[in-house]
Amino acid sequence: MTDLTRRQFIIVTALSAGFTLAVHPIAAAVINTDAAGLVAGEVKIPVKDGSIPAYRAMPATGSNFPVILVIQEIFGVHAHLQDICRRLAKLGYLAIAPEMFARQGDVSKLTEVQEIISKVVSKVPDAQVMSDLDATVEWAQKSGKGNINKLGITGFCWGGRIVWLYSSHNPKVKAGVAWYGRVVGNSTDLTPKQPIDIAASLKVPVLGLYGGKDQSIPNDTVEKMQQVLKTGSSGSEIVLYPDAPHAFNADYRPSYREKEAQDAWKRMQDWFKKYGVS
Repeated sequence: MTDLTRRQFIIVTALSAGFTLAVHPIAAAVINTDAAGLVAGEVKIPVKDGSIPAYRAMPATGSNFPVILVIQEIFGVHAHLQDICRRLAKLGYLAIAPEMFARQGDVSKLTEVQEIISKVVSKVPDAQVMSDLDATVEWAQKSGKGNINKLGITGFCWGGRIVWLYSSHNPKVKAGVAWYGRVVGNSTDLTPKQPIDIAASLKVPVLGLYGGKDQSIPNDTVEKMQQVLKTGSSGSEIVLYPDAPHAFNADYRPSYREKEAQDAWKRMQDWFKKYGVS
């Protein structure tokens, strides 16, 4: 490791306790899941060049829990993602959300979405993300609490795209659920492949949950993804909610749609159970 790399890493050493500033004010509909009956809080994940923070939640008693990787939106592992982990833990999972932007910057203190994208998110290499998720799976196995033979992944927005890519990257994944993650895009040095590029060869069943009124993910791209998936053998499916906008599960934002979010959450649970992540 060079001195420069050593100085640069790690920018983020701890998770935000609340919500990222860019999403304020917080909507009245925000869901707060308590930690009763759970072990929940921050852990450190050893990675190739140090460690990254992650939020982990699991039942307080027992072991051999199925593992679900929870992948963040552009807002980092803030209060909403931590709550998602606790919701999953209440269902019997070891849910863990590693901070994927740790090396590139702390998005929790930035106040504008475009600033988050330009200063941090646009600089995150897919290869780094895949490696950090591999390390997170290894951590779950070594913890003595997680059963990585029952490994699932779910993610939202930015994390929804990662669900498709990691399900292609790691054959140990039993099933994935991608919430409104973009499926097409330009190939760059940092993001060489998009979900549509791996759709035909995908082996892991992924459930895509998308909004028909998502202005950032046009319906025609989702429909194209559906067609390419049909040429493969993964059994992946996409559900398009006609009246839902982007981020319809984000209960802390005005985009939240309770009916669609609850239906999608149930579909996610059924999907994981169907493919052995339970």
